[in-house]
Amino acid sequence: MTTGPQGPLLVQDTPFIDEMSHFDRERIPERVVHAKGGGAFGYFEVTHDISRYCKAKVFEHVGKTTPIAIRFSTVAGESGSADTVRDPRGFAVKFYTDEGNWDLTGNNTPIFFIRDAMLFPSFIHSQKRNPQTHLKDPDMVWDFWSLRPECMHQVSFLFSDRGLPDGFRHMNGYGSHTFKLVNAKGQPVYCKFHYKTDQGIKNMKPEDAEYLASTDPDYAIRDLYTSIANGNFPSWSFYIQVMTFEQAEKFQWNPFDLTKVWSHKEYPLIPVGRLVLNRNPANYFAEIEQLAFDPSNMPPGIEPSPDKMLQGRLFSYPDTHRHRLGANYLQLPVNCPFRTRVANYQRDGPMCMFDNQAGAPNYFPNSFSAPETQPQHVETRFKVSPDVGRYNSTDDDNVTQVRTFFTEVLNEEERQRLCQNMAGALKGAQVFIQKRWFVLFFYIPFYLVCDFFCQDPRKQDCVFNSLKSPCLPLSPPPLTGRCESVYPWRCSCHHCLLQDVMP
Repeated sequence: MTTGPQGPLLVQDTPFIDEMSHFDRERIPERVVHAKGGGAFGYFEVTHDISRYCKAKVFEHVGKTTPIAIRFSTVAGESGSADTVRDPRGFAVKFYTDEGNWDLTGNNTPIFFIRDAMLFPSFIHSQKRNPQTHLKDPDMVWDFWSLRPECMHQVSFLFSDRGLPDGFRHMNGYGSHTFKLVNAKGQPVYCKFHYKTDQGIKNMKPEDAEYLASTDPDYAIRDLYTSIANGNFPSWSFYIQVMTFEQAEKFQWNPFDLTKVWSHKEYPLIPVGRLVLNRNPANYFAEIEQLAFDPSNMPPGIEPSPDKMLQGRLFSYPDTHRHRLGANYLQLPVNCPFRTRVANYQRDGPMCMFDNQAGAPNYFPNSFSAPETQPQHVETRFKVSPDVGRYNSTDDDNVTQVRTFFTEVLNEEERQRLCQNMAGALKGAQVFIQKRWFVLFFYIPFYLVCDFFCQDPRKQDCVFNSLKSPCLPLSPPPLTGRCESVYPWRCSCHHCLLQDVMP
């Protein structure tokens, strides 16, 4: 509304005011982590009975189906970043169960970089942009990783072939954390969740990933959406690993350590069901951007373990959703537990979307209609015996499973590609950081370390020549002390950069 065709606007033009006011408020805070992602909807179907382990109704009987939502994502990048970067992939599942929502957050890796939740903000800061230059900074990334040796397992996985999955459909998923399952008799066991892709594992070559990052940065989201739209519904087989409390007490490591896996030989995968995605979102913002996962959302029969990272996330995830989406984010349709009736004492707040539980009492106890206690759903009791204190877990065994990954999981060609991938990324960091990382890899089998440094020992042609850190013409190290007791000297070139920095 203007004063003539060339005149100024009028304040009374309320349609314009409404349009611009809403436009000014369209954006909500971006996720601090896992900002770039896509997702879809479908169902979970039980194919095997696990009632001996868990009483949750989602596993009630073979053939039962439960609606689900899954969001896939990268970790470090912003909302506009490429889908094909070398980064873990988030793999979070929301089950809309009869007993409320169950949110199973996880990644495409069974492990994580750290085991102490206190380090999580610093870890994420190190993967983000430099606070001064606003540029990606290899020094920050490798400085943190090299100062926290527990990162070695996840970093090795990340720079292997599986660090570049071909979209979201061709990768496995893991709940990663250790959880507790409780059966109808109140008997608990510890558990890990696995979901194996039925499409088969498929990874990208680094050069293909780099090409797609520039030509189709939304490759993974597009692939998922197109596949479902064409009726090619992706699915994953759902498994659990189970460990008794007695086994946990005798376990050689901390069974709740997120930087380690449980051996499939000792704790085999138990089939449970399958996840199927058969519906694309009707609106990305409403159903994917506002989709919020809380590890604290667990139905009766599923409980947290002493996993420190899980314990930290029980608070952090719902807290960040309250900041990003508002205090009543659980009332958003995509987050609402629509298969059951909400009955609690939470009221009011911004964006209260429903009837605010009408006239039901908002205090406890009361003499009127209100939620009733259900003793059968009380959490299992557990003992806590060690003294309360701040414990440093840096010196836990950070080597054995990395060694197993190198020697038993990867073949020679895969090891070589891992080393080349790592060299390409590490060359951007300063030399003192490079050397510190080399020291960490001294603790894996020594002949693999030598392969890592010397691609062709006879020619002294070092994989890391691009780092300006070639092999040094030194004599073989003495087989004494810690080195001799753990590793045979099997490097045929006998002049490795490690000799400069050997512990």
